[in-house]
Amino acid sequence: MTVRRGVLIGPLAVLLSGCLSGCAGEPPLRAAPLPVVSDTPAPTGAPIDPDILKKHDATIRHSDNLRPIAGVNNPPPFDTAAAIGTDLAFTGNHAIAGNYEGFTVYDVSAPERPVIVSQVYCPGPQNDVTVSGNLLFLSVDLPMGGASCDPGVSGRTWEGLRIFDITDKAAPKYVGAVATPCGSHTATLVSADARNVILYSSSAPSRLGGGAGAACERNKGRLTVVKVPVGDPARAAVAATPVVLDDGGTALPEPFGYGGCHDVTVFAAKKLAAASCIGDGLLLDVTDPYDPRVLDRVQDPEHFGYWHSAVFTRDGERVVFSDEFGAGRSVVCDPKTGPQLGGNGVYAIENGRLKLLGYFKIPRPQLAPKTCSAHNGSLVPARGKDMMVQGWYDGGVSVIDFTDPARAREIAYFQREKSPFDHGGSWAAYFYAGHIYSSDMIAGLDVLKLTGVPLDPALPGEFNPQTQR
Repeated sequence: MTVRRGVLIGPLAVLLSGCLSGCAGEPPLRAAPLPVVSDTPAPTGAPIDPDILKKHDATIRHSDNLRPIAGVNNPPPFDTAAAIGTDLAFTGNHAIAGNYEGFTVYDVSAPERPVIVSQVYCPGPQNDVTVSGNLLFLSVDLPMGGASCDPGVSGRTWEGLRIFDITDKAAPKYVGAVATPCGSHTATLVSADARNVILYSSSAPSRLGGGAGAACERNKGRLTVVKVPVGDPARAAVAATPVVLDDGGTALPEPFGYGGCHDVTVFAAKKLAAASCIGDGLLLDVTDPYDPRVLDRVQDPEHFGYWHSAVFTRDGERVVFSDEFGAGRSVVCDPKTGPQLGGNGVYAIENGRLKLLGYFKIPRPQLAPKTCSAHNGSLVPARGKDMMVQGWYDGGVSVIDFTDPARAREIAYFQREKSPFDHGGSWAAYFYAGHIYSSDMIAGLDVLKLTGVPLDPALPGEFNPQTQR
């Protein structure tokens, strides 16, 4: 493991000049990365030509009410096409961005001037991030050489959750790991107290192959419950593997084969969870987190090809499920595909049952993406409204008003044109402490400002988008 420290921000005089890159059609300011000296081997592939990123930024379009106010490109060694940006988590004045090659800690106390506090090189797809107190968890869903970040370990036999102590944000420390059956594609913080952190690890078992095939077969239809002692995280262990799909899940076309759970969102106040299980959407009672109980299970082949993630409304009376049709390898939110597949379904929760109320897809006719479908998002705390922000890969970032589910509509957007690579665009877009943060798979971190929407006050705290309190 190598930690890199550095500030990626230009001189203050430059930042305060002009219109701060927020004028329509202009890209956000991006400072040149600081040089990094490291004895750790860099990721495979040559660094991306900075001119390619500049040209890509020059294609930015956005609505008048969603202004880009800052952007930070990935510095070495996360500056290759193989270093794919993934999910985000937040703690206090810090945003933490996962990457296929590790993770980056940003100081966002001044959102218009993000500062890189540290980088950790620790390859492990997807490296989705979850934070609890001073602990950070990285989800690794393909067999790696070992539990630690040591690139010299031979063989590919380990996958699961890696654990870091981030008490000192400038110097995260690897403190342990726990192997999980079929690996950890995503992880959800279910509960945490002074003694223990409880996580749900989802394995997305459509990723069969290699030495993990048998473990994935045995783990079909299960969640993995991981218990982490706060005082001794090295003793983290699998505490239970409850079945939530007794038939293993709804079968899907190849290459997916069968279902399983991709992601879980917990609504803590009501002890509910929405599990997006590739071929199925589940509503769970998680009163006993070690033994979740299925309240309802729905399939909707008209609208859903790959149940991916979910967002509850603030009162927990509704839930939005998202369809990552084709597992992010297809283009379904372009106009020629039509209004079905690859979007969001808004469901009412009535007596423990799910009822479809409406469906939404981004409407922009100018889209010409390489990859485009609904992906990760979170609520926007709009007064008197149900709103969310969401990443759509090459479809960019969309702010959606679904107060009337049958007439859900986009009220703001931010988008680059199609990626110059096989992948790109917004992996995740979340509202945190007054701003929207987007993790672009290639371009890095984007910070956006939403205006014209009455918002409830939002102070820095701890925010894992898959854990709603």
